[in-house]
Amino acid sequence: MQKTEWFPLVNEEGETIGKASRWECHSGSKQLHPVVHLHVFNEAGELFLQKRSMTKDIQPGKWDTSVGGHIDYGETVEKALRREVREELGIIDFTPVFITRYIFESAVEKELVNTFRTVYNGTISPNEDELDGGRFWTLEEIASGLGKNLFTPNFENEFIRLFLANS
Repeated sequence: MQKTEWFPLVNEEGETIGKASRWECHSGSKQLHPVVHLHVFNEAGELFLQKRSMTKDIQPGKWDTSVGGHIDYGETVEKALRREVREELGIIDFTPVFITRYIFESAVEKELVNTFRTVYNGTISPNEDELDGGRFWTLEEIASGLGKNLFTPNFENEFIRLFLANS
């Protein structure tokens, strides 16, 4: 039997106001729950993207943010970020820099996204249980792939807002 995952329900400032199961949060209820994103750049300015596993319940097989994951109930943003980065890419030693927090809403969920970036040149070992691999992309490669169903809508929106609008 699979253990129920519990996510905090939060207000727009990120303060916990309740809790709900993963299923409840992804069932179209639009209950606001927090997630973390980390954009991993190398020294050449290329951005690492993960390829989502075909077994994911949302956006399977699409290219996505370097690291993205839910914050568990009772977990801090920083602890969740470090856990997700270790679980997804095998990276332990990195320095996250906070970029922004915003609300992302899709047809099935509503997330409070805590977004960070880092520069990392060490070994990246994508978790084969969670991801179908990953690679570094130039910003030009990403820009030319926008709108072609390669990337998750969430990643496309975030990329345009954070990296294209400022270039």
